Amino acid sequence: MLRYKETEDIDARFSEVERTVTVWRQAITTAPPVARTEFNNRLRISLIHHDAALEGEVLSYSEIKAAVDPSIISDPSLIPSYEEIRRFDDACNFAAEQAANKKKPFKLDTIREIYSILSPDEKAKGLPFRKENPLHRLYYHDIAPPEKILPQMKKLGEWIEDPANKDTHVIEKVASLHSKFMAIFPWAKESGRTIRIASNLLLQEAGYPIAIVHSIDRQRYYEALRGDHIGLTSLYLEAVQTTAETEMRVYEEAHKAPPKKRKKSGTA
Repeated sequence: MLRYKETEDIDARFSEVERTVTVWRQAITTAPPVARTEFNNRLRISLIHHDAALEGEVLSYSEIKAAVDPSIISDPSLIPSYEEIRRFDDACNFAAEQAANKKKPFKLDTIREIYSILSPDEKAKGLPFRKENPLHRLYYHDIAPPEKILPQMKKLGEWIEDPANKDTHVIEKVASLHSKFMAIFPWAKESGRTIRIASNLLLQEAGYPIAIVHSIDRQRYYEALRGDHIGLTSLYLEAVQTTAETEMRVYEEAHKAPPKKRKKSGTA
C-alpha cells in the first residue's frame, strides 16, 4: 500500500514539475540577457558549493568565486581546493557543451570523459577502475566488488543505449542512471561528482533546468542511494523544480525593476 502511495505521489509531482518547466522555458526566452548571465553564474557557484557539501567539503562563496571567475587574479596557494573547484567548473562546462551538441549522443564514454576532467592524474593512467573496496568513504550503500566493475559498466553502457529507454521521462532516466552507476561506484574518488554532472548533462540536453542536491538534503541523498531509484527520482523532481522556480523569480524581479536613469551631464 505504501509503495502505491509513493508511486501516486511521484506521478503527481511529475505533472507539477512539467507545468513548472513549461512556464520556465517560456520565461527564459524573454529574460533580460544580463539577468540570465548573472543567474547562470550564481547557479554554477551554488552547484559547486552544494556538491562539495555532499562530498563533506565546506567551500565559501568567495573561494568558489575566486576560482571560477577569470576576472579575479588569485594565488592558488591561498585556496587549497582551487584546482579541484576549477576542474569541477571545467567538467560542468563540458557537460553544457555536450548537451547543446545534438549530433553527439550521450554514452558511457561521455561519463568517462567527465571523470577524466575531474581526475587528470587518473586520465594519464588510462582511467583505471578501483582495485579495492574503500574502507572509509562518505557513501554507505553497497557497491560492486572490484572484479565485477568492468562487466557491470559494460551492462550499464548497454542500458544507456537501449532504445527501450528512449521514451522514459528524462528525470526518471537520470535517477535510474544515477542509482545504477553509484551501485557500481567504479572509481574510489569522484564517482559521485561524475554522475551528478552527467545527470545534469542529460537534463540540459532534454531542455530541463539543472538539478542541485542541496546540502540540507545530504543525508536524504545518501539514504536514497541505499534504495532503488524512487528516492532519487523524488530528489531530482524537487531539485529541477526549485531551479526553475528560482530562475523565474529572478527574471520576474528583473522585469519589474525600474530602468536606471542616466545622470545629467555636468552633474556629479
